[in-house]
Amino acid sequence: MEKTTNFDVIIVGGSSAGLSAGMCLGRALRKVLIIDSGKPCNQQTPHSHNFLTQDGTTPKEILSIAREQLAEYKTVELLADLAVNGIKTDSGFEITTQSGKSFQAKKLVFATGIKDTMPAIEGFAECWGISVIHCPYCHGYEYSNEKTGILANGDVGFETSKLISNWTNNLTLYTNGKSALTAIQTESLQEHGIKIDEKVLKQVVHENGQIEKVMFNDDTEAHLTALYARLGFTQHCAIPEDLGCEMTEQGHIKADMFMKTTIPGVYACGDNITPMRSIANAAYNGSVAGAALNMELINESFS
Repeated sequence: MEKTTNFDVIIVGGSSAGLSAGMCLGRALRKVLIIDSGKPCNQQTPHSHNFLTQDGTTPKEILSIAREQLAEYKTVELLADLAVNGIKTDSGFEITTQSGKSFQAKKLVFATGIKDTMPAIEGFAECWGISVIHCPYCHGYEYSNEKTGILANGDVGFETSKLISNWTNNLTLYTNGKSALTAIQTESLQEHGIKIDEKVLKQVVHENGQIEKVMFNDDTEAHLTALYARLGFTQHCAIPEDLGCEMTEQGHIKADMFMKTTIPGVYACGDNITPMRSIANAAYNGSVAGAALNMELINESFS
């Protein structure tokens, strides 16, 4: 197995959070390796919003600019590969990649994101991030006052319906089976003009990811412009948990306000630690992780 020179920090994941952490650490003169597999969860998303100076830009374009800027720093190295294993060593950590390379570092940052669990509905995955969406702050303005659906049930369906009603009053909650709403929740939604439909979805009919209609198991259909969905997820990378990082009840990596995990020397940032999924937020907490980690290295040098 190929060995390389040790790094101060290895960052696993090279999207917004990882690149932001890398820039902060590179500017702090740390020797940084960023390992990225090139499969961000927002790769289908046509436009990014709520990020000042980049409103309307595609996530791909934002990452391209970030990588170009990072390439100017001799302190930062980017590697296109997939991290598959990580272990604690006497001097820090060792990360092994899919290609058989092995790298060592004093500290680790995981900016690995999450993997959405797609339902078995034909056409759903092809529309995810385009017209089947999760965040009204990212997409709601573009679909305001349009005929909109929500795929959810129970408390999640109720709270999501309340949220999305801010952007449109033409709203239907699809519970995808028998409603788990309470009587009070049902009455509240109906009072606000939000329809409830218990039919089971079988297909999202679309053109290049843009919804035209949804089909149900009884062969009826409904025309929609957008469909919000609250999906389950898994961590995109198992290494943090393998190292012993504590997870939250929701399945995120547990991290404090400085992005420190419960394992000393291991930080995490981006979608893998929070339900607040946005490029702006990922870039922010990546920068925090970089600054906090650098301070930790400085303090250790004085101890």
